[in-house]
Amino acid sequence: MKRRTRRDTETFSMSFLDCICCGFGAIILLLVLNEFGEPIQLEMAKQDLDGQIARMQKEVFDIRGMALVLERELRARIEQLSEEQRRLARLRGDLSEVSGRHMASSGEEEALAKLNETLLAARRALIDETRELRGAGYRQVYNQPVAGLPIDSEYVIFIVDTSGSMQSQNWRRAERKLEEVLNIYPKLKGIQVMDDMGGYMFTEYRGKWIPDTPARRRAILDRFRNWQAFSNSSPAEGIIAAVRTFWTRDHPISIYVFGDEFTGPSIQDVVDTVDRINRSSETGERLVRIHALAFPFPTTYPQHTSMRYATLMRILCTRNGGTFVGLPEDEFVTPPRSRR
Repeated sequence: MKRRTRRDTETFSMSFLDCICCGFGAIILLLVLNEFGEPIQLEMAKQDLDGQIARMQKEVFDIRGMALVLERELRARIEQLSEEQRRLARLRGDLSEVSGRHMASSGEEEALAKLNETLLAARRALIDETRELRGAGYRQVYNQPVAGLPIDSEYVIFIVDTSGSMQSQNWRRAERKLEEVLNIYPKLKGIQVMDDMGGYMFTEYRGKWIPDTPARRRAILDRFRNWQAFSNSSPAEGIIAAVRTFWTRDHPISIYVFGDEFTGPSIQDVVDTVDRINRSSETGERLVRIHALAFPFPTTYPQHTSMRYATLMRILCTRNGGTFVGLPEDEFVTPPRSRR
């Protein structure tokens, strides 16, 4: 009988199955371990993202706040710029208006200057024509004297004797006569007041004309009331200083001398000096008129000095186109000025 053959070996043995099971178990373990770690990482990642989102939202709020602040500042700057532009426009308008006024004023001044030149030229032409027609009788017609004093001058200088005799006896009279002479001239281009030594009543106007205004006239009279200056009782120095300082061919000038005595060494020397410096114009007339007022001289003083003053001033007034006025002692009575 045939011997029975050996059975073939089984493909899936126990060892093989054990290996397979172990492998599957390892995979499952890996999967279990992996699923256990993922939630923690996801939670941590979520927390990180939430923090970043919160920080970013905070930064967004901060940026929005800064943007609002900057927007308000920008609006304020824009309004300020607009105001400055409006102010600049107003200033430009004011500048244009001032420039227009200045141009108009300059034009008016030029026109006025031309008009004055034309009137002055016409006046001079009329004077020349009248002189030719009237000859020697012209002066009495043209000058139109007021109380014997010609008033054709545009500038007036007062030379006042400030000596003791004038201060104590005639100062109030001199003040009255000064006001009366000023009233003869309603409007002058310049005034000057000097003492008989050539000093100025207003030192700030030394060598210059005092403008003629009502306020200046009042100031002159107010200052004259208490004016005191050194005097040598001789008007010669004041007359010579006035002629040398203010003489000009451009406009007529009159000098009014107020005094009561002359103590200088020589009348002829004074006359010759004035003749030399007060040059004659082409027509032979002096360009500076010299008038004089002789005030009463106190009887207690030597009378010869008063006679010398009258003699000197009569000669100067005659030779320089002026008028000499001797005031009587009883013209008006005023108390003497008290000496300080």
